[in-house]
Amino acid sequence: MHIKSDASQFIEMRIVKAPFIVLALIALVLFGVAHAADKSAVKTGIEDNASDAKRAKELLGRAVVHYRAKKELALAAFDRQGEFIQGDLYVYAINTSGVLLASGGSSSVLIDRIVVGMSDVDGKLLFKEMLDKAKSRGSGTVEYRWLNRTHNKVERKVTYFQQVGDVIIAVGYYIPHAAATQAKNMLDRASDAVKRDPKSAFKAFQDLSGKYIEDDLYVFVIGIDDLHFRAHGATPRLAGSDAQSLTDPNGKPIIREMISIIKANGEGELEYSWRNPVTSKIEKKHTYVRKVGNYLVGVGYYTR
Repeated sequence: MHIKSDASQFIEMRIVKAPFIVLALIALVLFGVAHAADKSAVKTGIEDNASDAKRAKELLGRAVVHYRAKKELALAAFDRQGEFIQGDLYVYAINTSGVLLASGGSSSVLIDRIVVGMSDVDGKLLFKEMLDKAKSRGSGTVEYRWLNRTHNKVERKVTYFQQVGDVIIAVGYYIPHAAATQAKNMLDRASDAVKRDPKSAFKAFQDLSGKYIEDDLYVFVIGIDDLHFRAHGATPRLAGSDAQSLTDPNGKPIIREMISIIKANGEGELEYSWRNPVTSKIEKKHTYVRKVGNYLVGVGYYTR
């Protein structure tokens, strides 16, 4: 108690004699909290996927144990609402002949049908890949793009699976953030489209249901001569507006830096902060840019 009293008297004395010191200390504390919160937000974004992956693995583990104990009776439990459906996570099962046996998700309409020939929106034969891997390894993962009913958007999905007898049990989770390879591939496709027919390409880049908007990826185009947007997949209203004064939330003159990059090297990449149209959060973005005729064509992915 004596120590606490002395400390209180000392603080009161310092506040009276030097209020500006207290204010400075408060400012430092608030800055530290804000900085920590900012770092925490980035860390949380990274941990979200790790958490979903962990949940998916745990749900798959429980489903495998349940199937081993109950055999075919377990399939009914996978179909209905209950312990094997957690938010957008659910269990589904197919046999080695490619017939869907159970599903707690939207694919339940395919139960008792042969799905081995089905593909995702990009034409990937996901079930065939799963069966092939299960045959050679017994378990594994498969990645594809599937409709997320929660957001009603097509997103990347990673599915873990394990074979038990002649049944493959699977659980997948969605990853709305695109990868670097996706961004590079889209830039290649967008560049080819601009070379063939710029006007048609600009229109296609802004088609929300088109092939140039995937997950959180989109294309933007800027005229090199006048530095005006020709197209912007996330914000179409920017088309025709002046882009040269555009900065990121930290004041970084991103357009001027992009133009400098392509004028010097023809293509390159830049990192900055930007709003993710999927999460509506300011996140770190890595953008690839390329000079195509008199245009700058860019596609970036979010690194959080």
